[in-house]
Amino acid sequence: MERGDFRGAQACGKGFWISLLLFLCLITTQVKGSIHEYRNEAFTTKSNAFFFHGGSEGLYASKASRHLDSSASSQSGKSFIRFEGVTFRRTKESASRQEEMQPSTGVVEAIILDVKDRERIGGAFLKTSAICCNHTLAETGSCKLGEVIFQKNLENPSWPRVIKTDFAGRREEAKLEADEIEINSDGMYYLYFMFCNPELKGTVINGRTVWKNPNGYLPGKMTPLMTFFGIMSLAFLVLGLAWFLRFVQFWKDIIHLHYHITAVIALGMCEMAVWYFEYANFNSTGLRPMGITLWAVTFTTVKKTLSRLLLLVVSMGFGVVRPTLGGITSKVLLLGLVYFIASEALELIEHLGNINDFSKKTKVFVVLPVVFLDSCFILWIFSSLSKTLEKLQMRRNMAKLELYRKFTNALAVSVLLSIAWIGFELYFNATDPLSELWQVAWVIPAFWTLLAYSLLVVICVLWAPSHNPTRYAYSEGEDLDEEGISLTTSDIASKLERNALVEDLEEDKRE
Repeated sequence: MERGDFRGAQACGKGFWISLLLFLCLITTQVKGSIHEYRNEAFTTKSNAFFFHGGSEGLYASKASRHLDSSASSQSGKSFIRFEGVTFRRTKESASRQEEMQPSTGVVEAIILDVKDRERIGGAFLKTSAICCNHTLAETGSCKLGEVIFQKNLENPSWPRVIKTDFAGRREEAKLEADEIEINSDGMYYLYFMFCNPELKGTVINGRTVWKNPNGYLPGKMTPLMTFFGIMSLAFLVLGLAWFLRFVQFWKDIIHLHYHITAVIALGMCEMAVWYFEYANFNSTGLRPMGITLWAVTFTTVKKTLSRLLLLVVSMGFGVVRPTLGGITSKVLLLGLVYFIASEALELIEHLGNINDFSKKTKVFVVLPVVFLDSCFILWIFSSLSKTLEKLQMRRNMAKLELYRKFTNALAVSVLLSIAWIGFELYFNATDPLSELWQVAWVIPAFWTLLAYSLLVVICVLWAPSHNPTRYAYSEGEDLDEEGISLTTSDIASKLERNALVEDLEEDKRE
């Protein structure tokens, strides 16, 4: 291994303990899926209002609404947001300043809106930056003093939906009485709890909300992924069956590399199946059990790690140009271990907890190590490929050289597609900060799964078991082309070629 590669492996290992600590913290998290829980959550200040973000999800319209059918059989197709035990508690000081018999001494508003109606909340349509109605605006009749400014949607007058909860007299607690709000049109819906009275500062919220789509509790932007994982499970099953039949047919000519490929295919089958059942369970219950989710995340991480290690050892010519990895085995395993920890932390961040996104800083903290380690893999893979192609050219082994050229071309295409897709993903996220394109967002993660599957198929085709394993298997005596080049060359040329082969073998052993 080159000295620069060793330094890269050392740098990759620096994030090991940080990633491990984050992993251990996250595995204790309770997973709640489409159930958004509030536990003494505080309100934050914005403009002249106090607000708390209660959740946001893509929701499809109720099937009953689409078909104008209110029969009991259609109720299972309802889409709704349900409030369960939502209460607001203000401070004792705030409550003690109020009149005992006064029916309303403070109001908290729950506002549900489609993201397309975001400009209807606040005073933007009145050309003011205020969110709550003040005396000036109240005198014009544009809004009601002490409440959030909002404008009704003329096409759908009942939206945005505003639910008011009043504090009575000196009571410290008020309960939101609404049961559930049915969703009658597709959209990305946001829920905010807001109040305008400064005397309510310090109020906290408790309870939970349940968000449901017509076909289950799976959020709208995740719904297509359940079908996708089902299809990919079948795709891996077909690939696994084809590989198994080939494996059994030529079991006497199997090389060590074939076992690595078999392991990656098996992990891919398990990964897709576990994700499908995890999403199916999530869809039926609204919860993401820790055990199932952790297994799914771990299968994904293990498969991603082994896939990258497979690409790396194939690029190094393992089993084809060199019989072992020699002294670099430990460094390859170290890079794989560090990548596993960093990738596991990222997957847990994305899949555990509420559907609400984690903070961007938290995501950047775990995304950057994975990006850096992926870069390490790419650089090492192409550097190793270059050396392997050079060795094959020196040995004039044209069959193996052609094999590795095809592999290099496939890998180069996948890298170019990855770079292009990363650019598209960055553009997609930059131009859609509020998830208005939630119905097509599933294609972002689906692409990476398809790309990895395609590259695995290429490897399976190029290194498929056959009755003639010497076309790609390593052989100590190989020093000429497998195509049957005549051995009637001069003694001097033969000695030079043998010496070159011996030097290559000694170099491999030193590495």
